[in-house]
Amino acid sequence: MDIKRVKDYIYWLYYQYQLITCSYVLEPWEQSMFHTITVTVFAMVVYTAYVFVPIHVRLAFEFFSQIFGVQPDSTVSVVN
Repeated sequence: MDIKRVKDYIYWLYYQYQLITCSYVLEPWEQSMFHTITVTVFAMVVYTAYVFVPIHVRLAFEFFSQIFGVQPDSTVSVVN
């Protein structure tokens, strides 16, 4: 892909974002506030998913491992 097509695609995505959120009808200062709040909320969701989802996946894996009878690695005895 050349640079012009990438640039046009990014402009198109931004245009779609403005149409979906109806932010094109806002005044410039309202647009900047709206975009700031939107980016902040999105960043908080991504950070929360990055921090807490792996913990919950690990806990769910341990829970279902206990239900189906799989022994955790810490309780398996090694026999020489």
